[in-house]
Amino acid sequence: MTLDEALRNKDIPADIRKTLELVVVPYFSFEEREETGYLVVHKDLVNDVRKIFATLAEQHFLIEKMIPVSAYGWDDDVSMEDNNSSAFNYRTIAGTERLSNHAFGRAVDINPRLNPYVRGDYVAPRGATYDPRKPGTVTPEIADLFISRGWIWGGNWSDRKDWQHFEKP
Repeated sequence: MTLDEALRNKDIPADIRKTLELVVVPYFSFEEREETGYLVVHKDLVNDVRKIFATLAEQHFLIEKMIPVSAYGWDDDVSMEDNNSSAFNYRTIAGTERLSNHAFGRAVDINPRLNPYVRGDYVAPRGATYDPRKPGTVTPEIADLFISRGWIWGGNWSDRKDWQHFEKP
């Protein structure tokens, strides 16, 4: 896969597009074998992403799949429903007109069906539950791999929980 393939069918501003890079990373699948994943991230984050995901693979942390959101027609909800781990998606923060950190390649989501976004009674993806005992669920120990490199974990937010979400502004 190339960066152009990962960004197909989306009008992305040139100033953002030129900051993006396709990163090929190993991951350990739910079938318990090493697979290859593709994340589009900001160039400043490439080394972090390579090191973090190499460590996750070495620890046999399970990830269901990791393909660019373009494979889902740029629909974040469809990608989350499919438990896809992803990074870049040129979109706004849900319910706002502000661009998400995903729109700059500065955020990563991991196994959304196991690590949902929760605010009050609202859960995305629908029907997802957070159970830190299940393989593939982000726990504080897993989150520390990101946090130790200056990333923010949505699981630490007080007004909502976004267990899948990591960002580095």
